[in-house]
Formats: sequence, C-alpha cells, structure tokens
Amino acid sequence: MDHKAAMDPALLKQLFDLGLTGIEVPEEFGGQGGTFFQSILAVEEIAAVDPGVAVLVDVQNTLVVNAIRDYGTPEQHKQFLTALAADTVGAYALSEANSGSDAFALATRAVPDGDSYILTGRKLWISNAAEAGLFLVFATINPDAGHRGITCFLVERNTPGLSIGKKEDKLGIRCSSTCEVLLDNCRIPAKNILGQPGKGYKVAIETLNAGRIAIGAQLVGLAHGALQHAIGYARQRRQFGKPIAEFQGVQFQLAEMAMHVESARLMVYNAARLRDAKLPYVKEAAMAKLHSSLIAEDVASQAVEIFGGIGFTKECPVEKLYRDAKIGRIYEGTSNMQRVTIAKEILS
Repeated sequence: MDHKAAMDPALLKQLFDLGLTGIEVPEEFGGQGGTFFQSILAVEEIAAVDPGVAVLVDVQNTLVVNAIRDYGTPEQHKQFLTALAADTVGAYALSEANSGSDAFALATRAVPDGDSYILTGRKLWISNAAEAGLFLVFATINPDAGHRGITCFLVERNTPGLSIGKKEDKLGIRCSSTCEVLLDNCRIPAKNILGQPGKGYKVAIETLNAGRIAIGAQLVGLAHGALQHAIGYARQRRQFGKPIAEFQGVQFQLAEMAMHVESARLMVYNAARLRDAKLPYVKEAAMAKLHSSLIAEDVASQAVEIFGGIGFTKECPVEKLYRDAKIGRIYEGTSNMQRVTIAKEILS
C-alpha cells in the first residue's frame, strides 16, 4: 500500500466489518456505542502497524462521526451515522490554499438560494478524500462576518459539482489518500447544515481539539511499533559474537526510547480521559499532540539507527515509520500552533 500510495479495498472492507469505522456511533445506528478513549486505543494499535491506515480510522471516528453525533439533527444521525458505520468513509474538508494554520481564512463560499446553498471553492490536503462518500465541508456564508460566517455542510460524494482533484504524492502515510476537493456550484439543501448557519467555527474547534488527541495516539502507536521492531532486531542481530541487545550502549538507547513512548502514551490517555469525563482538556490535548510528535520522530529515527544500514532501505519496516512520523508535527495543528495553545492556556 505504501508503494502504490493506495488503500487496499479489501482492508477497507475489513475495517467496516470489524466495527472500526463507527466506534462511537450509537448501537441503534449500527455502531459500537463506544467511547472516545476506545477510539484512541484503536488508532494507537493500528498505527503500530501502519499509521496511514490509522489516519483513516482517526478521521472517521474522532472528526467526522463525533461532529455529526454532537451537532447533527436526529434525521442527520439516522442517515449519516448509519452510513458511516456500515460502508461510507467520511472526510473533513476544512483546509484551503490560504487557510492552513489560519484555519478560518476560508475562500469557499456558500450562497443562499431558496431552501439551499450554492457551494463554490477548492479544498486542499483533505484526508480520506479518495475513498470518502461523505464530506464535512466548511464554507463561509458571510465573508464580512469573519469566523462567525463559517458554516459546516454535509456534502455527499455524488453531489453534482463535487469532484476529487489532485492526489498528493507524499513522503509518508502514503496509503492514506490526501487530495484536493473541488466544489463547482454544488447545491446543498439547508437541511444538510451541521449545527446552525454561522456556527461552523464551533463545530471545527471542538472536533479539532479532540482530534489532536487522536493524532497523539497515532504517533504513540507509530513510536511503539518502531520500538518493538528495534527490540526484535537488537535481539537477533549479532556483532562481535553476541546480540547487539547485550551491549549496554544499545540497552540504554532502547530504555530511553521505551521511557519516552510511555510518557507520550500517558499524556494521550490523560487527555482522552479528561474529554470523556467532560472536563477541560484543550491544554492537555495540545501537550499530548506536541509531545507525541516529537517522540515519534525521535524514536523512529533511533530505530533506523539500531537497524544500521538495512534500516535505511525500503525492505525495513522502520524506514517507513520514520517517513510516516514527520507529518505528526504538521497536520491538525503544527507544533508551533500547539505551543501557542499551551501558552495561552497557562497564561490565561
């Protein structure tokens, strides 16, 4: 999948069959009726094997499902949550060319027209876009109102005027599709607004704050996977007549890697626990995401070093994990944006 930069359709079907696409969807709509913490555990475990697959599970559960569950109408719950649990992949279409860290500098417009809105714009770097059957599209209904004009729309893939553009050729998490989404006079009924007109900012902020915890879980899983590969190789690779795991220098390296993975895991779990308990968690989510991104990149890098020359080749699993780790410092809020959030919280 990494080489082809595409998700295996058979694997995607298995994710649905196992219930991993509707962990927090209520049982009445075909989901697992689980908790946010359970979604975090799933993302972590999957990421230990392939962080790209974990991205799909993450976006599906912690962004798309949660947004619809928390802000949707009963009719939207029945229609869309049922589909997401059964066979439909969701995508979260917020980013644009000029709205990355400044997430709400949106150019995508939604113009009222009777009982509908006409959406026009171009979304970039949208995860799951190649597979998605449902898009949460953020557009402004009043540019002069700033973030108070942002509105979230539920847009189905077969909507006339919606098309999937360029698929990015990425460094890592390559099986996770990242594409542009083009909206050319898409007519969306007003009943497909998620939340209320002008309240899309709240929908986005709440879901992204929680989503950062899931990115942390993805990175913890990645780091754990890299550590386990490194431990296994150190036990079987022999130099100077004995396994390299018997050399104190390697032991110290592995011990510190394990310590850092555990510290990141505990930060992620604490943030998830706070969210499930409906306690303040914004600072903890930012800390977990920032810390996990630093740890994942460092642990994956050290794992490559423990493997030595073979670690730098495509046949080695830690080479892929090292590439996969880099995005952790960038998406769903760059490391500097996390620092801004943490500073604001501790100085308020």
